[in-house]
Amino acid sequence: MSTSPVPEGAAAPVAKPLPPKSEPEAVPHQAPRWQNHVATIFVVLLTVAVLITLTRNWNAWEGGKVEQVTDDAYVRGDLTPLSTKVAGIVRAVAVADYQQVHKGDLLAALQDDDFLAQVDQAKAAVEAARAGIEENLRQRQLQDTRIAKALAGIDQAKAQIAAAQAGKDAVQAELVRARSERKRQEGLYQTHATTEQTLEAAVASEGSLTAQFASRDADLNQAQTMLRSSELAVEAERGAKVVLESQGVQLQADLHAKQANLAAAQVNLGYTKIFAPDDGTVGERQVRPGQLVSPGTQVISFVALTKWVQANYRETQLTNVKIGDTAELHIDEYPGRLIRGKVVEIAPASGSQFALLPPDNASGNFTKVVQRIPVKIALDDPAVATTLRPGLSVVATVRTRQ
Repeated sequence: MSTSPVPEGAAAPVAKPLPPKSEPEAVPHQAPRWQNHVATIFVVLLTVAVLITLTRNWNAWEGGKVEQVTDDAYVRGDLTPLSTKVAGIVRAVAVADYQQVHKGDLLAALQDDDFLAQVDQAKAAVEAARAGIEENLRQRQLQDTRIAKALAGIDQAKAQIAAAQAGKDAVQAELVRARSERKRQEGLYQTHATTEQTLEAAVASEGSLTAQFASRDADLNQAQTMLRSSELAVEAERGAKVVLESQGVQLQADLHAKQANLAAAQVNLGYTKIFAPDDGTVGERQVRPGQLVSPGTQVISFVALTKWVQANYRETQLTNVKIGDTAELHIDEYPGRLIRGKVVEIAPASGSQFALLPPDNASGNFTKVVQRIPVKIALDDPAVATTLRPGLSVVATVRTRQ
């Protein structure tokens, strides 16, 4: 390798003197590597301690708050779907959509010609049943007359028996005397102490009294036969009366059945008209005139004036919440307006338990989910409640201590 030529006339470079060698410098002592991370470790430990503290005490701190707030709250109201009970053709719908109504106002009516005819038919059946009862009553009265007549025949027969017995006894006494007289006259005739004419008169008197005795005995037998006949007639008439009384009971039961049919027909007639159950507002009409409806067809929905707020609080928020606590409500429809209320009810179970298919946490894997408990809050001002609409969003704040 060739060196660069030095120009002529240039001075040669002078070499710089080297500095004197000094003794080697001492290397400083290095600290352990872990001491460089002391601050980081401290921050991590502090963070872990804070997390543990928050985890262990968060529920207690949350439940101990004076004000419990939730935005899982909505306006609620009694929304009743009004349906038909009987089949028929809609004759008229007396209200418009979303119209305010009062209790007893007619909402819809069905054609009621068939039901009126059923009511008239049931009334006729009731009248016929009452007529049958009246006829049975008159027959029983007539039967009482017949029984009384038969009893009178018994009394008459007994009187005839007594008279025949007395006549028989009187004739029997005369017959005994006549027989004694005949025997006496026969004895006297044997001794020629009396005449044959006198004896014949005694014999004739005995024969006449014997015939009279037989007649009186026949009268007595006839009277006794009449008595038995009258007694049998009384028993027969009384038996007929018992039959009439049992028929009367059956007719009374038949009357009650006919009256029940009449009441059912009148009730069905009343079902042809649908009235407002209370003051409130109706929803959208579901039927129109001329439409054929069957039982259970929804005609219109009814929303009552009374409203309340259902706030779904987490279970950890209900530690100190109780019935009677005051509440402050903020409704999204009325921003900036404070509405006051009061806790009136706390649900006896979580919302999941009232679901159509409650969860079964006893099988499979389990993930804990904080449950929510519905709390019913009534509004202090009823006038404000009537202006609200069910379903509106609410932010509810319950004060557990005043």
